[in-house]
Parts: sequence; structure tokens; C-alpha cells
Amino acid sequence: MTKYIIRRLLLAIPVIFLMILATFVLVQSMPGGPFDAIGQRSMPEHMRILLEKRYGLDKPLYEQFFIYLGNLLQGDLGPMLRQPSQTVNDIVAQTFPVSIQLGLMSVMLGFMLGIPLGIIAALNHNNTIDYVTTFVAVISVSIPTLVLGPFLIYTFGVKLDLLPIAFWGADPPFLLGFLPPLNKKFFMHAAMPVFAMGTGMAAGITRLTRAGLLDVLSADYIRTARAKGLRERVVIVRHALKNSLIPVATIIGPLLAAAVTGSFITEQIFALNGMGRRFVESIGQREYFLQTSLVLIYGLLLIMGNILVDVLYAWLDPRIRYD
Repeated sequence: MTKYIIRRLLLAIPVIFLMILATFVLVQSMPGGPFDAIGQRSMPEHMRILLEKRYGLDKPLYEQFFIYLGNLLQGDLGPMLRQPSQTVNDIVAQTFPVSIQLGLMSVMLGFMLGIPLGIIAALNHNNTIDYVTTFVAVISVSIPTLVLGPFLIYTFGVKLDLLPIAFWGADPPFLLGFLPPLNKKFFMHAAMPVFAMGTGMAAGITRLTRAGLLDVLSADYIRTARAKGLRERVVIVRHALKNSLIPVATIIGPLLAAAVTGSFITEQIFALNGMGRRFVESIGQREYFLQTSLVLIYGLLLIMGNILVDVLYAWLDPRIRYD
């Protein structure tokens, strides 16, 4: 397994390089530039030329790319073109904790709701409980965050006045931003955005768990286990459930990356200072270095998530070997 992980990490290097190259070229191919206009007034031509020279934007594109790549290898993600008092490193340090906490908590909620509901639906196949669970899952998948978010804000924030309608309750970030602080203020702020993202994930996980468990329950080794006189709980927990979770494990990596990268709408609706919101703003402002760096972070999360999925495969199914 160790050799396989090292091999995957080495193979990820050219993928990361091509991802950076494609993103760098595409973001600079967009019409306009960061200094074309500020506010309602156009910038004087001589000032624009001076600023482009200051940040190296007057150089050929290939030269700009290798300068950025060299700085990146030293841990420098680049300057902010519209906010010279900050760098991209500062923006990432401020926004990454919010996005990763939101993403992790949403994924956790999705699995905590989805797996038990999927098991319940599979064990009650083709009866009322199964139909109700499947119906709720379909409804949850069908309602986008763009609709659910404002509904939660109006209901629980405005009408009932139970939860804060905006901002993130963790300041400063706790434990390098990965784990949330255990206090009431944080969970009050996190409740609605996490629920808005997590319910859609839970619905998909419910359907995958149900389908996987139904498939496993019809296998020969399950019939053999029951024929030996094992209790139904032992058959389900020890023999059926572990193998049925392989399809669910497949989506953990992409789901985790999507929870961070796909939080654009959630962060915008709930006014969260996360990476998704800053990424959307950077497109209109033509913040080349910020756009490229955030895409790089998203790509790294996706690569690491896929490696995690491969490791989970080997744990869930002993027949899978990588070495």
C-alpha cells in the first residue's frame, strides 16, 4: 500500500503541472484585465502600464508562468492585484478554514444521515418505510441550495429568529482550521449553511447505500451466513454492510472536494468569507494569481480525496491489493 500511495503521488505531479498551466493560460485569456477599470472610473493609461510592469504582467505569458511556478515552489501563491496590502497567501489563510470546516461538517452530516437511512430503506425493501425514505431522498436531491438557503434564512432567521442568518462563528480558526470549535456560537452560525449543503449529500448517499446493501443481501455468502444460524444483526453488520459501502466510499473523495469547491452558492447566500465566495469575486476582478491558486488547491483536494478512496477500498474489501 505504501508503494502504491507513493506511486500515485508521483503520478500526480504532471497532473498538477498541467492543471496549473491550463488554468494560468485560460484566466489570462479572458477579455479585460485587473487594471482596466476601478469602480466607475477608468484608470489612466500610464498608471495601468506602471502597475502591469510592477506585477510582471507586461512580460510574455510563458515567462509569467515560469515566474509564478518558481514562486509557487517557494510557497508564494502570488500578489493580490486589486488589494496590494494583501497577498494570495493571506486570502487563503483567511478563507480556507471557513471552506474546509463547512465542507467537512456538511460531508459528516451527509454520511450521518445518509448511511442509516439507506440501511433502513434496504432492510424494509418495497414497503412504506422504503417508499417514504426514497421519496424524501429524491426531494432533497431536487431542491438546490439556491432555493433551500433563502428558505432557511427566512424561516429560522427572520420569522422565528432562532439562528443567525449570516457569517461564520469561528474566529480565530481552531486547530489550523480543520476542526470546528466546540461552542454554541459556532454551531448556531453553522447550522443553516451545513444543513443546506449536507441534506443534498445525504440524499445521494442514502440512495447509494440502499442500492449497495440490496445488492449484497442477495449474494450467496449472505444466504450461507443466514443458513448457519447467525443472527440477522450479525449478518447485516459483519457481512453485508462493509461490502455494501464500497459504492459509498467511491464518492468520498469527489464529495469532499465538491463540498469545498461547490460551496460558492452557500457562501454567497450566508455571507461566509470562504474560498468559494472569493473565487467568484476574483473572476470579475481578474485576480489572475488568486484564481490560479484556488484552482490548484481544489485540484490537490480532489487528488488526495481519490487516494483516500483507494485506501478505503483495500480496507473494505480484503480482495483488493495494490502491491
